[in-house]
Amino acid sequence: MTSLLSISRRSLLASGGALFASPYLPKSAHASQKSDPRLVVIILRGALDGLSAVAPVGDPNYSNLHGQIALALTGDHPAIPLDGFFALNPSMPVFGRHYRSGHAAVVHAVSTPYRERSHFDGQDVLESGFPGPGSTESGWLNRAISAIPSGGRIGTKGGNAVGYSTPLVLRGSAAVLGWAPQLLPVATDDTANRVLDLYAHSDPILHLALAKGLETEKLASAMSDPKQRRGALNSIIGMRLAAEGAARLIAADDGPRIAALAFDGWDTHVNEGGATGRLAQLLSGLDAAFDAFESGLGPAWNDTAIVAITEFGRTARINGTSGTDHGTATVAMLDGGAIKGGRVIADWPGLKESNLYEGRDLSPTIDLRAVLKGLLADQFGLSAAALGDSIFPDSIAVKPMQGLLA
Repeated sequence: MTSLLSISRRSLLASGGALFASPYLPKSAHASQKSDPRLVVIILRGALDGLSAVAPVGDPNYSNLHGQIALALTGDHPAIPLDGFFALNPSMPVFGRHYRSGHAAVVHAVSTPYRERSHFDGQDVLESGFPGPGSTESGWLNRAISAIPSGGRIGTKGGNAVGYSTPLVLRGSAAVLGWAPQLLPVATDDTANRVLDLYAHSDPILHLALAKGLETEKLASAMSDPKQRRGALNSIIGMRLAAEGAARLIAADDGPRIAALAFDGWDTHVNEGGATGRLAQLLSGLDAAFDAFESGLGPAWNDTAIVAITEFGRTARINGTSGTDHGTATVAMLDGGAIKGGRVIADWPGLKESNLYEGRDLSPTIDLRAVLKGLLADQFGLSAAALGDSIFPDSIAVKPMQGLLA
């Protein structure tokens, strides 16, 4: 299990954030290195419709299959052209700007090895890194942290989990620092100091952990407007606040260099919408998170790679309630100053009915593990053997994707 000391400022004092933290923040050694790489993994739980996030507007079968929620390059809410074939949902102008500046990319028709349609099992495979669902207490990102050579490029071992609990992808033996934005008013310094003083005399261990937690919360919540602390983590404001806090923590000299965030609510069976509507609002929140990372990381943005992934895609054909059902292939979105962007990476399978997976889904042509392996190898120097054995077990045949970083 992850090594954590759980502390909740919701229960201890009326605060702006919940802390669950290892009792230390290791010092970074990046000052002696040429670069200080960072990796952020964003989990989109519920199965993102990749055909509505990054639309294959050049595929002649797309508009008929996706019907009224299909994106188009014309009309009241035109999609953002990416190349001559794909276009981005208009709710993501920041990602579009990053794409044009060469710092964002899309991997399309991608999937994990999972081929069923259970959210629970699909998320288990996505976050555990195992080829199939099953009982495991660790995630591939935590195992990657443990595999980074001591004194290597990452400079400090440890991860940052953003949310009200540590996602499976970051659970394991490596130390994890946790933080989550809260909706309650922020405690005054006087209140915090009184609580610290109380535990200094009654519980020195808790006093030390709480002091570290308050220090983390102060850093993560700096500059954010307490009046905006409303909405769940899957709201536009919630996603931005989560990204703001994570950015400040991983940008700090003594902070972790790897972070994981999980946003729920991407299951769009009913009234999904296309250029506008429910999915567009969710994508706006993701776009706000990308924007918050760019502004919050400062100079560290140049060494940062961000990847947004989901457990599986959705059907190519809309259903009778203007939504889409559980599917297979989808998109992975890459962002950050370290990304070699301005491109859609795809071995496009086509949307003819004969080309659809099981006659209903976008067929998978790229293994998501290849993308994740490529990022880990290029950012932190992890070997193909470690990636194919301990980090993503039984996946030696899946080679790391080359050239994802600038």
